[in-house]
Amino acid sequence: MRGLISKIASKSLSVAGKWQQQQLRRLNIHEYQGAELMGKYGINVPKGVVVTSADQVQKAIQDAFPNQTESQILAGGRGLGTFKSGLNGGVHIVKSNEVEDIAGKMLGQILVTKQTGPQGKVVSKVYLCEKMSLVNEMYFAITLDRTTCGPLIIACKKGGTSIEDLAEKFPDMIIKVPIDVFKGITDEDAAKVVDGLAPKVADRKDSMEQVKKLYKLFCACDCTMLEINPIAETSDNKLVAADAKLNFDDNAAFRQKEIFALRDSSQEDPREVAAAKADLNYIGLDGEIGCMVNGAGLAMATMDIIKLHGGTPANFLDVGGNASENQVVEAFKILTSDEKVKAILVNIFGGIMKCDVIASGIVNAAKQVALKVPVVVRLEGTNVDQGKRILKESGMTLITAEDLDDAAEKAVKASAS
Repeated sequence: MRGLISKIASKSLSVAGKWQQQQLRRLNIHEYQGAELMGKYGINVPKGVVVTSADQVQKAIQDAFPNQTESQILAGGRGLGTFKSGLNGGVHIVKSNEVEDIAGKMLGQILVTKQTGPQGKVVSKVYLCEKMSLVNEMYFAITLDRTTCGPLIIACKKGGTSIEDLAEKFPDMIIKVPIDVFKGITDEDAAKVVDGLAPKVADRKDSMEQVKKLYKLFCACDCTMLEINPIAETSDNKLVAADAKLNFDDNAAFRQKEIFALRDSSQEDPREVAAAKADLNYIGLDGEIGCMVNGAGLAMATMDIIKLHGGTPANFLDVGGNASENQVVEAFKILTSDEKVKAILVNIFGGIMKCDVIASGIVNAAKQVALKVPVVVRLEGTNVDQGKRILKESGMTLITAEDLDDAAEKAVKASAS
């Protein structure tokens, strides 16, 4: 679902790359957590309970009558996903006496969807909720739009799992309503959104109030994205958020402590979790050349030139301008933990970041981590002579490079040997 927002907001229908290149540096929470949060803001959501074991499933069945069983992973496309155990679909609508069996087949199993990549994600939680009588399904989202420099509400009178295809084939069905951040959402704005949803039975005034409450949540909780697919009408004429995905700005963690306490690191790339603990800027990719660079711009340029020489970067890793030796050691531990990495490229242009600090970190890392892959090092800038001397005196077998182009070429060659 999140892919649709990026397409619409950028006015482009092209896919931004493979799944592993769509990493988001912002908090993502589970569906059941989003439902609980929306309920606090007066937004209509299905009643439900999350379970992590068979015993909890039995108690949930006794306390209520859930008949919609939904696997909880931080990825979209669950309904059309497939478990590696053979079970098709991460979302099942079943009879009450079948809930325990289906939930049991989900818990602890790996679910593969179009957004997880082939390795899939482990389902450690299952959301049991009431199956509401829906008479109409629509699409609703709020995201941040660079063009209007503020929130953008997106609405479509048709929703469901095929919303991306619908947006590509029938773009005129997508309604976009920019919101003035200084005025906030007005009655006129809410009316435009409701007109875009085109509800058939839900009360118009109540629907407008639900839109306003969703916008209030988006702003109050520092959301970067709020997507409801479907937002639906029930047989009792209510507008309900039947399924939702919410992301939150990492820069707002200091004032959204309760929300960020919901973080499920077990669903995240373990390399990224380790990097965050070491205060490193890291995004895992699926290439064969591990990169350690200082500065985001230089890191991106390094990744590009690796591609230019026929290689593929295994990560984006910016150690920043003031990394310590310990951080460099942790960076090497993360790089070497990736079994796909066939070579490591260290590209440092010393300014605030001193080349001798990087060199000492590399030497210490080699003492703690068995370096089984070739390491290409290009150092330039502050204390470069000291850095080169430290590396030379260490006795390590390194491949040195004079400039970025030379370093990338040698890294690609080393990874292929």
